Amino acid sequence: MPKKVKMYEAMLWTKERGGVRCELCARRCLIQKDKRGFCNVRINKDNKLYTIAYGKLCAVNVDPVEKKPLFHFYPGSKALSIATLGCNFKCQFCDNWQLSQIVDQETKELKGDEYTPEEIVKLAEDNDCQAISYTYTEPTIFFEFAYKTAKLAHRAGIKNTFVTNGYMTKEAVKKIAKYLDAATVDFKASGDSEFYKKFMSVPKVEPIYNALLQMKKQRIHIEITNLIIPQLGDNIDKCRALAQWISSELGPEIPFHILQFFPEHQMQQLPLTPVSTLEKCLDEAKKTGLRYVYIGNVFGHPAENTYCYNCGELLIVREGFETKKINLVKDRCPNCGARINIVI
Repeated sequence: MPKKVKMYEAMLWTKERGGVRCELCARRCLIQKDKRGFCNVRINKDNKLYTIAYGKLCAVNVDPVEKKPLFHFYPGSKALSIATLGCNFKCQFCDNWQLSQIVDQETKELKGDEYTPEEIVKLAEDNDCQAISYTYTEPTIFFEFAYKTAKLAHRAGIKNTFVTNGYMTKEAVKKIAKYLDAATVDFKASGDSEFYKKFMSVPKVEPIYNALLQMKKQRIHIEITNLIIPQLGDNIDKCRALAQWISSELGPEIPFHILQFFPEHQMQQLPLTPVSTLEKCLDEAKKTGLRYVYIGNVFGHPAENTYCYNCGELLIVREGFETKKINLVKDRCPNCGARINIVI
């Protein structure tokens, strides 16, 4: 006899003729009775929407905040990183596919260890973590648990960060905004809409931009990554276009991380992104006026470091995910006094 799957009433949904409408992710799935949404973790039971992801964690680790990557948010600090199984994307190149793409096909139960929000906050405190990061898979998928944990974390003086694909509704951003201090929003292939459809099963990319604008409105600290996939998603002009949108719509002070691709999941035949391609993307991104452009996943590259946009002074020295030196006077350059967009 199949094991009964534990369920928790979901947030952000409405009843409609023919089922319930999930208002959490930008897919806005209309879910019929006893069916599940695209993410496989939300179910319509008696015309109420439930989640099976609440507190069922598949990963609980202490990471440097730079691993998120967050370079301008409490550099050198630690973040307790948590995740459940599942995702609202189906990326053929996902480097965490063992977590994001695996749901038991018999019972569709999520494997993992059960935690309460109180236990996660206590773990963060015990490990001297400045923040809790909802990461590895997609925090939108375990939104209810993230929300309750984030609320408790703030009471304990602990910050909260999302590492997200950005495919959230405005309603979801507004709901979490009071407790969400920072977000890393991950683009792939410079947000190319055809790439998203073909290799990620994502019908449209516009909701990501809308979510980013809402995050800015809610004054959430934002950093953006762009994974450059060789041969399939490495167009330099498209990278520049994304950087231009960030610079003009969000502001030139937004940190922009250009990431090297590692072959994973169903794209193991592809090579690493050439460093020369990443450097061309970096040069084009800087031309748009962005002040802080980084190259990620290439340990030892000088573009891991932070420099003053005004005078070029070396401000933060990094090696991989480790901050080696911080050369700042509060949030200002010690050489010219320029204010740096950083939470320190």
